[in-house]
Amino acid sequence: MDDAALAARVIAGDRAALARALTRLERDPAAVAGLDRDLAPHTGRCYTVGITGAPGAGKSTLVGALLDQAIAARRRTAVLALDPRSPLTNGAILGDRMRMERAAVDTGVFIRSMTADPHGGGLSATTPLAVRALDAAGWPWVLIETVGVGQSELDIVEAAATTVVVLNPGWGDEVQAVKAGLMEVADVFVINKADRPGASELRHDLERLLAGGRHTDWRVPIVETVAHEGRGLTELWAAIDAHRAHQEASGGLTLRRRRFAMLAVRALAGRLLGARLDAVLASADFSRQLDTLERGECGLGDLGHALATAASRA
Repeated sequence: MDDAALAARVIAGDRAALARALTRLERDPAAVAGLDRDLAPHTGRCYTVGITGAPGAGKSTLVGALLDQAIAARRRTAVLALDPRSPLTNGAILGDRMRMERAAVDTGVFIRSMTADPHGGGLSATTPLAVRALDAAGWPWVLIETVGVGQSELDIVEAAATTVVVLNPGWGDEVQAVKAGLMEVADVFVINKADRPGASELRHDLERLLAGGRHTDWRVPIVETVAHEGRGLTELWAAIDAHRAHQEASGGLTLRRRRFAMLAVRALAGRLLGARLDAVLASADFSRQLDTLERGECGLGDLGHALATAASRA
């Protein structure tokens, strides 16, 4: 099926076509430009929510509980669940979808697991392209769950209009992680597993940090949840809705969507350049250049510059 036919089916709301389009975007960098071009007139409408935090914080359980609430409220919601890439097989460990299986059978929900890049800030290079495909398919809400690698997950702020940072009580490094960067990206804090000891202490620490932290006209809420029991999810959706209303009223949403567009362009350019680099690295000419490096006849800088030049011309 060519790009135009596939795009037409995606725009018409065909779930199978959407799944096929996402697979094509993820696997074939050369196919991205044409398919995205056909989808582009139907983008710019969905609202993205990033769910991030340290491993074990219960992000997948929280997303599943958010989906239960969304189903009850007839809030059509798609999920991009980023899974870690296996260092041995280069494949994804697709566990998040299994945790959301109950919600996945509802027609008002669409769930897609994707492989996160090892150095991609908790995201995949395909994430912004996948969001645009979901947008074109008519999904008004897109939840993006990051891998869970702690402080490095700051790319989510470029992909999401609202960023939810999930923390747990009783973890000694939680507030340190907040200090190190997550404080700057959080639009909503969630204390998940709030029935555990230490929840009130964590809330106090967050309130103290927020009082002396960034100065904006948005007051970051702290929502307590027990996701596996469905507690606090109504309040969490209300906090997300409030931040969206604030963004729309203040003009912040326009700025965030422009930042998202920059992320999407950078991701596509990176994939195309990466494919060209791979082709050059596999060439006989580059093999000969490696021989000169091993003989000490050139430096890494010389070879790196030659590789970049050759890739830009490929």
